Amino acid sequence: MKQTRAVEFSTGLFVMLGFAALFFLMTQLTSRGLVLHESTYRLTATFDNIGGLKVGAPVSMAGVAVGRVESIEYDSKIYKAVAKLAIDARYNQIPDDSDAAIYTAGLLGGQYVGIAPGGADSYYKNGDTIALTQSAIVLENLISKFLFDKAGQGDPKSKEGGAR
Repeated sequence: MKQTRAVEFSTGLFVMLGFAALFFLMTQLTSRGLVLHESTYRLTATFDNIGGLKVGAPVSMAGVAVGRVESIEYDSKIYKAVAKLAIDARYNQIPDDSDAAIYTAGLLGGQYVGIAPGGADSYYKNGDTIALTQSAIVLENLISKFLFDKAGQGDPKSKEGGAR
């Protein structure tokens, strides 16, 4: 009887630790763990496709987090997604010809905005818009394009594939 109770207790403890670990991972994956300094300035970037970019995702330069995605909205006038980026005030010398792109952190990681610095002598200020942007690469589109391109190559009766 005591051994059964010990097994039940250890199983319950194991399940509770599992839930605690899942909760910890959830808080880390939602990018809420790193809190920026109070002083920030805002930049706006427009993208054709944001993929799975989420509010709270990091904004980085050279692999260093310099800010967070503050909000994402759809602009029905220009038919694009508009991301507002909150950049830490310590990083106030980002050249105003820099470009922003949406990247994926690893194979299963979340998406983030990466800023590649330009070469201008003037810098972004609060409220500026990043003019040069590159949208997210959607994996499903790449796979379907690859499959359909390969399907046309091996068929000798195909107009595009076959011997030439």
